[in-house]
Amino acid sequence: MKRAIPEFKNEAEEFEFWSSADSTEYFDWSKAEKAKFINLKPTLRTISVRLPVAMVEDLKLLANQRDVPYQSLLKIFLAERLQQERILRRAV
Repeated sequence: MKRAIPEFKNEAEEFEFWSSADSTEYFDWSKAEKAKFINLKPTLRTISVRLPVAMVEDLKLLANQRDVPYQSLLKIFLAERLQQERILRRAV
């Protein structure tokens, strides 16, 4: 029999618990099903990146041609490259 999941006062307390708990004591992962949370919005973090002016201008031109904001295009480019790196890592 699996252990009961405790009640948490807030997300931070839950995070602390699952950071050290063995989930196999609480879930039978052999019965798990894949789920997609299509309406879940990812947590965002603002960062500061210094880029050459020419690179930013090129990015803005490309974004304008595609009718998207340049920061959105930058996120698309980063996501594509990260996916390529994940694929390469699995192939090694």
